[in-house]
Amino acid sequence: MGLTTSAEAPLPVGEVSRMIGGWIDRLGAIWVEGQITQLSRRPGAGVVFLTLRDPSYDISIGVTCYRQVFDAVADVVSEGARVVVHAKPEWYAPRGQLSLRAVEIKPVGIGELLARLEQLKRGLAAEGLFALDRKKPLPFLPGLIGLVCGRASAAERDVLENARRRWPAVRFEVRNVPVQGVKAVPQVIAAVRELDAHEDVDVIVVARGGGSVEDLLPFSDEQLIRAVAACRTPVVSAIGHEPDSPLLDLVADLRASTPTDAAKKVVPDVGEELDRVRGLRDRALRTVRGLLDREERGLAHALARPVMEHPQRMVEVREDELDALLARSRRVLGHLLDRADSELAHTRARVRALSPAATLERGYAVLQRADGAVVRAADEVAEGEELRARVADGTFTVRRV
Repeated sequence: MGLTTSAEAPLPVGEVSRMIGGWIDRLGAIWVEGQITQLSRRPGAGVVFLTLRDPSYDISIGVTCYRQVFDAVADVVSEGARVVVHAKPEWYAPRGQLSLRAVEIKPVGIGELLARLEQLKRGLAAEGLFALDRKKPLPFLPGLIGLVCGRASAAERDVLENARRRWPAVRFEVRNVPVQGVKAVPQVIAAVRELDAHEDVDVIVVARGGGSVEDLLPFSDEQLIRAVAACRTPVVSAIGHEPDSPLLDLVADLRASTPTDAAKKVVPDVGEELDRVRGLRDRALRTVRGLLDREERGLAHALARPVMEHPQRMVEVREDELDALLARSRRVLGHLLDRADSELAHTRARVRALSPAATLERGYAVLQRADGAVVRAADEVAEGEELRARVADGTFTVRRV
């Protein structure tokens, strides 16, 4: 508004309200969609009051219209219905309140609702919220199950009774919330988030009985779909009956056709599990017995072999072979020793025959000078030179004359 104000020069409340009203009066008429939450038709009054609420957000706005405007759709419009309103914003200055003055009201038809749901479905699928690789597996036996359902509803009874009939020790953390109407979406979202934050909750079941398309609309709300997609805990959708298919079925980790079906899919049957355990135990026992029988037959076959009946026979046979080999080795070694002894004697004889000592024994002598040099020629010895003569049994001195 471009006004200059201060603590010393404030604007009066009336002036502010008048200025806001003037700005709103310049706004044109608009089409608005919402859900009727409150409807007031006083007898004789020419004006009808109603509250239009956005089911995806906790936001409401008052709407007024002349009776003849509402009477045109009075047979098909009531509290909880979705409508499209052609209205102009109005500002009620005495109370500082914004409202809409409706000049036309149109109910939202089933066909239009389904078309919008299909468009929302395509948009969420394009984001990957329905992708199979995002689905989380359910635990085999959840320790604590979170249940979001209506208070004292048939869906709650079906889930609890069937689950406890299948597994008596199963435990539940129940959150009772409105499952249709204007408060359904925010309270279902709050319950899902609370259970998802619970450390002991292993799986969350959102259950509701059957109903019309309008009754099940909260479970196709975009905010609820995104809240379920963000859960770290597996979520099971059990809304309506088999033909019903809200968008929650697509984003949930598992879709159950009915609340009873959800109990069967979330909790194992104790009788079936006991039968399975007994069957596995019997199968294991048969397998072990078959293995033992096969090993016993193999052992009996091995023990029946001659070598096992008379194990000493192998030693006896080998003993004779060992004696023969020992005698043979001794003979061979004796022959080798005899040959070596003969060769040694022959070598000794040759050495003896070729040695200088043997020559001396035959009468020869070796003459040596004083320095030990052997005399090999006569002219090597001077006259009168003394020499040492070596014979077989000793030495003596000789002189050349």
